[in-house]
Amino acid sequence: MAPMTRSESKGSLTIFAGYAPGSGKTYAMLEAAERARQAGAVVVSGLVAANGWPQTQLMADRFETLPCKQIQQGTPASMEIDLDAALHRMPQLILIDDLSHQNPDGCRHKKRYQDIEELLKAGIDVYTTLDIQHIESLQDTVSAIIGHGLPERVPDSVFDAADRVEFADLEPQDLLDRLKSKQPGALSSPLSVTQLNALRELGLRRCADRIALHTRKAQKQAGYRTHEHILVCLSSAPSNAKIIRTAARMAGAFRCGFTALFVETKQFQWGFQADKDRLRSNIRLAEQLGASIETVYGDDIPYQIAEFARLSGVTKIMIGRSGISRRTIFRAPSLTERLIELAPELDIHIIPDNGLNKRTAPAYREPTRLLSVSLCDLVKSVLLLLLATLVGFLFFKLGFTEANIITIYILSVMLISVATKSPVCSFISSAASVLIFNFFFTEPRYSLHAYDSGYLVTFLVMFIAALITGSLATKLKSHAQRAAQVAWRTKLLFETNQSLQKAMDQSEIMAITARQLVRLFQRDIVVYRAENGVLSQPILFCAAEEGCSDTPYTSAKEQAVAQWVMKNNRRAGTGTETFSDSLCVYWSVRIGDRVYGVIGIAAKAKPLDSFENGILLSVLGECALALENQKNAQEKEAAAVLAKNEQLRANLLRSISHDLRTPLTAISGNASNLLSNGKLFDAQTKEQMYTDIYDDAMWLINLVENLLSVSRLEEGRMNLHMSTELMDEVIAEALRHINRKSADYHLIVREPDEYILVQIDVRLIVQVLINIIDNAIKYTPVGSDIRIEWKKQGDFVLVSIADNGPGISDEAKPHIFEMFYSASAKIADSRRSMGLGLALCKSIVNAHGGEISVADQIPHGTIFTFSIPSGEVELHE
Repeated sequence: MAPMTRSESKGSLTIFAGYAPGSGKTYAMLEAAERARQAGAVVVSGLVAANGWPQTQLMADRFETLPCKQIQQGTPASMEIDLDAALHRMPQLILIDDLSHQNPDGCRHKKRYQDIEELLKAGIDVYTTLDIQHIESLQDTVSAIIGHGLPERVPDSVFDAADRVEFADLEPQDLLDRLKSKQPGALSSPLSVTQLNALRELGLRRCADRIALHTRKAQKQAGYRTHEHILVCLSSAPSNAKIIRTAARMAGAFRCGFTALFVETKQFQWGFQADKDRLRSNIRLAEQLGASIETVYGDDIPYQIAEFARLSGVTKIMIGRSGISRRTIFRAPSLTERLIELAPELDIHIIPDNGLNKRTAPAYREPTRLLSVSLCDLVKSVLLLLLATLVGFLFFKLGFTEANIITIYILSVMLISVATKSPVCSFISSAASVLIFNFFFTEPRYSLHAYDSGYLVTFLVMFIAALITGSLATKLKSHAQRAAQVAWRTKLLFETNQSLQKAMDQSEIMAITARQLVRLFQRDIVVYRAENGVLSQPILFCAAEEGCSDTPYTSAKEQAVAQWVMKNNRRAGTGTETFSDSLCVYWSVRIGDRVYGVIGIAAKAKPLDSFENGILLSVLGECALALENQKNAQEKEAAAVLAKNEQLRANLLRSISHDLRTPLTAISGNASNLLSNGKLFDAQTKEQMYTDIYDDAMWLINLVENLLSVSRLEEGRMNLHMSTELMDEVIAEALRHINRKSADYHLIVREPDEYILVQIDVRLIVQVLINIIDNAIKYTPVGSDIRIEWKKQGDFVLVSIADNGPGISDEAKPHIFEMFYSASAKIADSRRSMGLGLALCKSIVNAHGGEISVADQIPHGTIFTFSIPSGEVELHE
């Protein structure tokens, strides 16, 4: 499985910015595009709106125009960029108007700037236009200037990441005059000169901030570091978006990054769904503005914020305040007051929200689970109160005081708080315990009246004590549950890390990750592996034990989303602004720009919360790291093999330099003597010289055959031509081709009592026998015995070749079948042996499914034994 790397040639983005419609952004873009075309660039118009300006329309008509996609969502139909057509055309430069445009349903992305980002990743340069009013962090200021906010917005990161920004500046009065002189039916500005001046100043300042940002990045690369760290507190309040944008602007002013922190309490878990949706929206806004998102857990919000700030090196905290209340003796300190007390060393910036002070009718809210009580909880409460009453009657009969009975009821309320899920049960049980105690154990008994007026104080103290005890028990249970959940997920992360380290291949790594994600989130998981830049077929891991249907998750539409995620190395799917109508949210498994795969998580019905997102990123990070380690290990192994092969090549060249020169020199010398002085030699001398020439030539032929055979076997290119043969004939054939010097040795062939058939490639097995026998002739003294015998053992035939020579040392035995190894020297350079013969024998025998080994013969000598498949004769009647 090979990672996919994004294109190195990313396109450049040029933004032609203005402070209001009509300032000349589009015309400036077209002029720049015309200059680029005259310079030789291929320029096409993706979508350019002239907005009734004749000169702009004439300029736009000069360029090739791509067809637009019509989206029918009203009358008239909306004209949108055909992203696939632009990617297919692949021009050098494309012109696209209105960077902040929001795409209608049916488009790939929700925002036009996301379309442009995909074009940039494909290597296409883009010219586009933008009104400064649409930048996200300026929305509060723009709303204060023009009286309302703008729905179409662009993240600051998109504006800051542009390669070039040209500001189309025009005096506000000139802009108004220009709009008035426009043709009838054209757009006119509803803004005054004062408002336009304010927007112009805002635009120029934002462009200057961008220049300063790029300068700071250059300084940072040169070693500059900042010590500021801003923390903004996240909440589900409607005003939180304003606080986040203010923190982003302050981070830019102080030349530092900022962190967005959310403190999750028990109350939030029981909160309204609308609040949770608003919180997710605020988290997405913080991410778009470049914040690092963190989540902590606890009911004491000021303490959690102060501790996080202290541990993270935060220097400034930004927090909202929704109103000013008069300080009284009985009022508890507010969140901001406690935060100031807990972190006096930090700069705390409080952003008021005047909009919340307006008198508005409260919106209807549906009841939450906080006030709901299940039947199971009611039964538990009744049984525990009944048990407390029975114990109370026992104490009453034994003459115990009323204080002891009250203690039993307080204990029962605490147990109810632990045993039930809803805090309502604790409150109801506190009140019920007081009434039951009054009814059964105070005079007059079996009535709710009390003769002694002091009982009122007793009842009140009893109720408060039971209520406080129950509340504390509920809170303790909540903390214990949360701690158990965090501990379980931490354990699962640890198990994931250990399992990934033990994985043998990349497929197993992806499968382990998917199974752990199923355990963590109890959701269906889809896994794609990236193989040579192409996604593999999806593999579905179901959360339900009975399985699930893979059709919805593996449809062509879902696979297209996964393919886009792999290509663009970005998250997409449900809950995002890209392919938001899909069933899953897809994440790339990546290290930097290397994508190893894509994992999809079913999140259409229930989006992932911030904690789950954090856990998911941790697991995917572990998975990517394991895949990277696996890839590095494979590359290291391949490098080791390559180094070994290079060493073998070097050994081969070194051996050839001597082993080929020796026989060639002998051949050329003998041939030269015969040609020049042949008449001077007698017949016996000539025969010896002819014999030496023949022996040297045959040695060279065998050497070449061995080299070619080893090469073909090692590369898997040699095909075995199997046939059934008689072993006696195979031995006889081998003996006819062995070294002529074999006449000086005693060759002993011991045939078995029965005929034995073998299923072999005759040519190769004959070569094995020749190599082993020749090896015995070379390394044993003249006159030594060489014994050949064979026998059938199971489905194989064992062939042994033994000699009574000096034998092979124990140190050499483990290496005897390695290429270029010789028993007399690690690299054969003194005799005609390159160490190829036995290496070839091992390869041939292994190719037949057999084994070869070497052992000592008693009292001295060597035995080579190898096995080959036995054969049978098929009789056809």
